[in-house]
Amino acid sequence: MVSRLEMTRRGLLASGGKAAVLTAAIGIAPQFIRPGRAFAADALAPGMIGGPTGFDGAERYQYGAETPEGRAVEAAKALKAAGKAPERIVLGLSDGSIGQLTQPFPKGAPSIKDLWEKETGIKLEIVGVPNGQEFTKTMQDISTKGGAFDIYAVEWNRLGDLAETGGILNLDDFVAAHKPEWDDPERGYVNGKQGVSLLNQYNGSTYGVSLDGDFQTWNYRTDLFNDEAEKKAFADKHGYELKPPRTWKEHSEIAAFFHRPDKGLFGSTDLRNQGWGYTNWYQRYVSMGNPNQFLFDESGNPLINSEAGYAATLEYVESLSHHSPDAISWGWPEQYGNFANAGAAMTCAFSNLPKFLDNAGNTGSKVTGKVGSMLPPGREVDGKLIRRTVLWLNLSASISSQSKHPEACYLLLQWLGSSRIYSWMTANPGGYFDPFQLSNFSDPLVRQTYHDYHMDIVRESVARAVPTINYPGATAFHNALDENLVASLTKAKTPEQAMADTEKEWKRIARRIGEDKLVSAVKANMAAWPTVVD
Repeated sequence: MVSRLEMTRRGLLASGGKAAVLTAAIGIAPQFIRPGRAFAADALAPGMIGGPTGFDGAERYQYGAETPEGRAVEAAKALKAAGKAPERIVLGLSDGSIGQLTQPFPKGAPSIKDLWEKETGIKLEIVGVPNGQEFTKTMQDISTKGGAFDIYAVEWNRLGDLAETGGILNLDDFVAAHKPEWDDPERGYVNGKQGVSLLNQYNGSTYGVSLDGDFQTWNYRTDLFNDEAEKKAFADKHGYELKPPRTWKEHSEIAAFFHRPDKGLFGSTDLRNQGWGYTNWYQRYVSMGNPNQFLFDESGNPLINSEAGYAATLEYVESLSHHSPDAISWGWPEQYGNFANAGAAMTCAFSNLPKFLDNAGNTGSKVTGKVGSMLPPGREVDGKLIRRTVLWLNLSASISSQSKHPEACYLLLQWLGSSRIYSWMTANPGGYFDPFQLSNFSDPLVRQTYHDYHMDIVRESVARAVPTINYPGATAFHNALDENLVASLTKAKTPEQAMADTEKEWKRIARRIGEDKLVSAVKANMAAWPTVVD
């Protein structure tokens, strides 16, 4: 990743662009694992028609003609030969992610951009978009009919808003023709068709191709949890073994046990600030049903002004007791900086936390070799343990309805987002695309970059991730919830009042966007909710 510390639009957005503040807070200049390798000859393995060469293990990312990558390349070449392909495809992409397409990785390999151009003869022009401005720039291009981009890369939960403008294309026909195999049981998305619905679809149709894996994942300090004195003291106090919490009740008790602000240690630092914190409220709320506590019923009525909503909000507020006194103002930079400085027992972050902080090259990190990963806490409902996490700020690539060559654009996206090329791309530290496919989690280079102990937990967390809101008006829905949660955190509103006011605002938004449209989207969205229980 170009340092997702430089870094992701998430970091820049939260820090107002002051990435240096984060580096100073952590005390490190991020460096990345680049495994030493014996480099392979510049030749494809037998039976392969394309893919990278020049490094040991390159054959893992090569492909035959009857693979999603192979079909995409062959179809693009056919379009080129028939004079039906563009000279170039213009991709608008967040500044922080460009390196994964343009920087060769590992040593001896081509870049992804160069490989695509070599194999298809179609140039790829990547236009950097300022971090945090992806949706704004996309809407400007759509509303002005500027036609500046063939492909937009925007947060996944904007698909509904973009589709309803007519500014992006329905990709169903291309999917049927070229068979991306996103639901392949061995290499495809976690949860198969359910995962495809979560990441790529709006209202039952495909409008985007996922290029990211921003699933919120829990980490803890193994040095604290494995300390014999700590284990004994905890067991003596609570009557059960100190280990990663299975339930929110256990999480609260463990966080309180380790909360020692006078010694520079907080119990848990899952975020609480505006714009970020509501993802952690979601985890508490949606785990209150079996298999899920939904946000809306099938008639489009909000369900949050309820006992489940009040209880989740009360937990959310009470959990401030084991956070930093400044928790309401903490964003991603403060959270990562604090954890790197051994300032928290547990936290919930992007799946790249161990990649950055548990890295021998980052000599400023005090938690190298001391980071563990755990499934999200949950709660017992009807005799089953319901653990849920969320997807947040995930990049999805969509094709502009102004593009003159949409099929070629789709073929590029199928190639980029298919399991072999994406595994190679997500292992590259030149950008922030994180793993989310089954093939990624089993790939040796990805596992070395992200750590073996972490990848299996991320895979199981993805299986338990809810889609939250991916309908028209997604931003307005989230803003209303966010503002009321902050009001509850500051004691300006009770949990009951916060949920009642959120419900009122959600109903206004539903009327504004069209209640029939919302009902249709809600029903389709339910196909993406997980069914995994423990």
